[in-house]
Amino acid sequence: MLKGWIRDKKATLNASSTHSLDSLAELQNLESAMRAATHIMNDDLESAEAGLDQGNSAFHKLGKGMVAFLRATLGFEPEIMKEASERLADAEATASNDLRRAQRDPQAFHSSIYNAGSEFALCHAESQIMSAVVGVLNESLTESIKGFYKLRKAYVTLDGIMEAEGRYIRSNNGGSNTSIGRDSTDSFKDNRSIGSYRAPPGGFDDTPPRTSVSSNIPLAPGTPITNQGPQIVDKKDSDLDAKAPGSVGDEDEDEFYDADEAPEKVKEEPQLPKYLGNLDISGKENGKPQPDSENPTSTDFKNHLQTPRSLPPTSNHDTLDHEPDSEVFANPIDLFIHSGANLCFGLILLLISMIPPAFNKLLFIIGFRGDRERGVRMLWQASKFHNINGAMAGLIILGYYNGLVGFCDIIPDSNATVKELESLEGYPQLRLEALLTDMRTRYPKSNLWQLEHARMLASKQRLEEAIDILHHGEKSPLKQVEAISLFEKSLNAMYSHQYKLCSESFQGCISLNNWSHALYYYISGACHVELYRQAKVASNTSESETHAKLATDLLRQVPTHCGRKRFMARQLPFDEFVFRKVSKWEARAQEWSVPFIDAVGVSPIEEMIYFWNGYKRMNHTHLTESLKALSWSEIPTHNPTWNRETLDERSILHVLRAAVLRNLNRHAEAKTLLVEQVIAHDKQLFKGHLKDDWTAPTAHYEMGVNLWKERRGDGGDQDRILVEECAEWIEKTARFDPYSLDARIGLKVRTAQNTLRRWREEQGEW
Repeated sequence: MLKGWIRDKKATLNASSTHSLDSLAELQNLESAMRAATHIMNDDLESAEAGLDQGNSAFHKLGKGMVAFLRATLGFEPEIMKEASERLADAEATASNDLRRAQRDPQAFHSSIYNAGSEFALCHAESQIMSAVVGVLNESLTESIKGFYKLRKAYVTLDGIMEAEGRYIRSNNGGSNTSIGRDSTDSFKDNRSIGSYRAPPGGFDDTPPRTSVSSNIPLAPGTPITNQGPQIVDKKDSDLDAKAPGSVGDEDEDEFYDADEAPEKVKEEPQLPKYLGNLDISGKENGKPQPDSENPTSTDFKNHLQTPRSLPPTSNHDTLDHEPDSEVFANPIDLFIHSGANLCFGLILLLISMIPPAFNKLLFIIGFRGDRERGVRMLWQASKFHNINGAMAGLIILGYYNGLVGFCDIIPDSNATVKELESLEGYPQLRLEALLTDMRTRYPKSNLWQLEHARMLASKQRLEEAIDILHHGEKSPLKQVEAISLFEKSLNAMYSHQYKLCSESFQGCISLNNWSHALYYYISGACHVELYRQAKVASNTSESETHAKLATDLLRQVPTHCGRKRFMARQLPFDEFVFRKVSKWEARAQEWSVPFIDAVGVSPIEEMIYFWNGYKRMNHTHLTESLKALSWSEIPTHNPTWNRETLDERSILHVLRAAVLRNLNRHAEAKTLLVEQVIAHDKQLFKGHLKDDWTAPTAHYEMGVNLWKERRGDGGDQDRILVEECAEWIEKTARFDPYSLDARIGLKVRTAQNTLRRWREEQGEW
């Protein structure tokens, strides 16, 4: 039964008096909100807020939620995240109410492409996505889990909107059977078949579905199987003035659930898996993995997760791919729906496709799989449109390629058969440069494009130029943008071995950003470790003493700042890592009776460079400098304690040196070093109190990267042999027990798995 959608007559009159859904008024509200939202992308949130305050429509409230969301995700301040959650909840509720009214009001806008009220369904889904991100960034495990469920609800809504495009295309193409809905629901796979009702997303129509698409949807264990599409239910509906059976009273909380779930089932919690990689969803610290036998569905689902399945690539018959000036989008509301749906659906597909193996069981909560290629295509389509949706899509695309693709090693090759300005593979440099130029023309006052320009330069191994842009460029009025720009400059200074600048910059981040002060202190101190070692080699006693004191003071501040920020009720991975490192050095200093500075192991700054994949951004000179910094540890005259080092510490040196050699294209040397010095040892020897257990799995990953880089690129027999061997090493890495920073390495592993699968598909092997 539907519930919570009856209100008294007074509430109805109050709501309708302030919230007209006349199609002309709706268009005016949309244009007003979009005009105000333009200021967001020019770093002028105050003007955006002022403009959005002029209206009270779902579009205005979505814009206000977006302002708070950007502030929250750029700065991570708890009070701003709370404000974002409240605004987005308000936007969700307003969109939900407007959706119902639009489906019943003959004066409301009716599209020739989309179902009635789809613009409000989109607003609702956008609010849910942003709310989900804020929830996951929240320190509360409960809010994080709720966030994943919101993501699932948004997916279903957006899937319905995209299928409407498919129906429109089929109706104009003589009834072709190809359907975006069928493609998108292929991402739901399990052994349970259910009907999928594609009526207006979030609708309340009790009539039987006109069409049905068979789909197989993996739901979280314990989730009731539904026979209808998603329906948004809350305690208010200003269109009705009588209580309906099963409706909830004023005291009930808003609820969003599939309409055909039995009322008594609504409040049941799905039986979530007890172990999510390194996440203990019970909220207990240091949770231990639970045997799969305790979860009767875990074995089948685990097998399914280990053989991820891509969605069919989007074709011209699946979704509209027209230009913004096409007659198809003559109505601004249709244009808003199309650009927004491509932005949101593309983002969801992209994000979920990148979940590292250590977090695989989060897919139990989400209930669907991602599709990286399709998600990126949809984002590119959205970026064509000159509105806030297009701007956000452009920012996400640039962040994806300059950040995440730049962070990974095994990525698709650029497709030589495709025009560069149409390419999606690998790192499509010319297309990205054209996009950046377009975005800077549209929004010339935003420093976010300056940041992306610097990232693009860094990806071309032009680190000094990137630093210069960030150092001397115009300052943003937004503290959050300044913070992320300073962080980027700090990383580039680290990669280019500008230790003083790096240390100063990371210490500057402490006053601008609350995310991980422990990490900032750690890297700042590690810079002075390198300066101490350089001064010691140069026999500059005064300099060495100065840097020894600075390094010791900064590094000993690290433990006092660990644990202040949490992610899904756990300590941040880097906080755990740096706390263990400093504890390890303190223990060694006491055991070896040496000063703390001399108990520090293999270059901690080079270790940080590896975890941020800085070697990929280095030119030959930078890489040679890294080899020199690493060699300090094993020279007896420089480091008399090297003969006391354990296997795990020596392995850090070997893995880092192998990574530098790989980036110098000295693959044979790198592989020999990894096999003989790390992989040859029993992986159990790397485990133990205060030990660095990340080197063994990372050595396996590095073997795979070397093999991938050794290909000729012609798809011949030699390439096939190398790719198959590469895949074996990557799968071995994915199967390692949990280890330090496994989610970080896991992101590279997930990207590698996607790349290898695509390569095999292109070669006709799958």
